Amino acid sequence: MSKIYAIGDIHGCYDQLLTLMEKIPIDFKRDTLVFMGDYIDRGTQSVEVVDYLIKLKKRVPGIIFLKGNHEDMLEKYLDGTDRFTYLLNGGQQTLDSYLSKSAQTGTHPIPPEHMAFFKSLRLIHETEDYIFVHAGLRPKVSLESQDTEDLLWIRDKFLYTRYDFGKTVIFGHTPLGEPLVESNKVGIDTGAVYGNALTCVQLPDLEFYTA
Repeated sequence: MSKIYAIGDIHGCYDQLLTLMEKIPIDFKRDTLVFMGDYIDRGTQSVEVVDYLIKLKKRVPGIIFLKGNHEDMLEKYLDGTDRFTYLLNGGQQTLDSYLSKSAQTGTHPIPPEHMAFFKSLRLIHETEDYIFVHAGLRPKVSLESQDTEDLLWIRDKFLYTRYDFGKTVIFGHTPLGEPLVESNKVGIDTGAVYGNALTCVQLPDLEFYTA
């Protein structure tokens, strides 16, 4: 039986990502790997994280990459829609990381391959039993009618609801001391960038791996 592995918010924690990937017993020919978004910001190695994920996708095309609110903020920073919010939320570390690399190579700060990666990110991944989304879902709203802002940013109205979404919701976004396991949801952002673990959940067994 194939399994699903979902990895929480990385936030530039490259070394933890490498350690975690060595720990999880994934079979890339059979299993699915889902990344929950927020690959960048706050941590110091966002460029290395994105490089690694791009190379991984080339080797394993079936990997799912969701969009986090930090990738959305970067997009709005780059197109001039909202520069302040990104810088307020740890974006400067990512900009510094890209500028440092471009100074060494003499190229554009954000390589085209990285831009293509950011543009390819998905808001939702749905399977027969699970809904994967970065932040969560608004209760009593159909999946098709969910607002993008909620998918990327929602917290309390999702965290404290017992609403049955029809499938178990796997989410990141809200850093917790340990994984949150409830009847309707599983939260796997365990605050790696704040000195805690980077977490992966294996489904359907609900087995956790950390680094």
